Amino acid sequence: MEPVNSRDLKGIEESGCPFMGVFLLRNVSRRTAKTGKPFLVVEVGDRFGSFTFNVFEENASFNMLQNSGLGAFLEISGTTESFNDRFSPRITGIRRMTPAEIKGQRLENQLYDGPKESPEMLGKELESHIARIKHDKLRQTVQRALTDVGEIFWKNTAAVSMHHAYQCGLLEHTVHVTRAGIALLPHYPQINSDLAIAGMILHDVGKSFEYEGEGVYKRTCLGNLQGHVVLGYRIVRKAALSVDLDDELTLQLEHIVLCHQGMLEYGAAVLPSSPEGIFVALVDNLDARMGMVERAIDNTPPKLEFSEKILGLENVRVFTKGRSSGAI
Repeated sequence: MEPVNSRDLKGIEESGCPFMGVFLLRNVSRRTAKTGKPFLVVEVGDRFGSFTFNVFEENASFNMLQNSGLGAFLEISGTTESFNDRFSPRITGIRRMTPAEIKGQRLENQLYDGPKESPEMLGKELESHIARIKHDKLRQTVQRALTDVGEIFWKNTAAVSMHHAYQCGLLEHTVHVTRAGIALLPHYPQINSDLAIAGMILHDVGKSFEYEGEGVYKRTCLGNLQGHVVLGYRIVRKAALSVDLDDELTLQLEHIVLCHQGMLEYGAAVLPSSPEGIFVALVDNLDARMGMVERAIDNTPPKLEFSEKILGLENVRVFTKGRSSGAI
């Protein structure tokens, strides 16, 4: 039986069809049934999406799954089923695979997601956007902040699961936000372009230290205790002070970082209150949401009209019929 990916698996309409696939372990949570018996809710996935299933204590794989780290390679066999219009397969076998087996079978490209543009080109584009900042001290602040953070900014994810949740996702999201914002700036002459560009580039810089992992990501200790908004504020303030950026611009750049989540319930430290703060928050939200739309289109079987419910889009199902990524 040929291994199947998650997108093709969800495209099988018949129930009871046998399948076998190789997936990454993305999450395991222990629950207790009404009978008092423990069971595991297991999420697995590949670059085409994910799905969940339950494993009960009497299952031979229970302890293995409970003790496996996130990102473990699993060969899973089962039969197709759905529950409440959601793919929910019946699992018949789970085997832990070694990195050598994954490499030998050349499965890395199926398992690991990533940006569609090359990281090298994204990096060069970001450098060109930095060079657009005419104000010397603002430009130096951006350069110093990225230098202080180091290579992790260019390699890390932008999220655990919501949007751009893969290696170099932070770089891709930052470039896309800045690219879109620069295209819009001529329509809003009341905005300080240099300040807005600096804010777009640095708005998520704290995510460099909020997440860790390879293929499957989780929050770091710093990420849990402080979050990327506070971490980004600290990075930007240190950089601004080190290049002697004037107090007024420092305050406004810090405000963009502190408010870019848009709403307090979404993690903003304050509500956007400056033209640049409002602008960056809106463009950031646009790219985050369109990133989720793009992945919904990529991960939905072509024969289906709508994607699964997208949590980050208020649980809507995205209309994907006849769509292909890049042609929205």
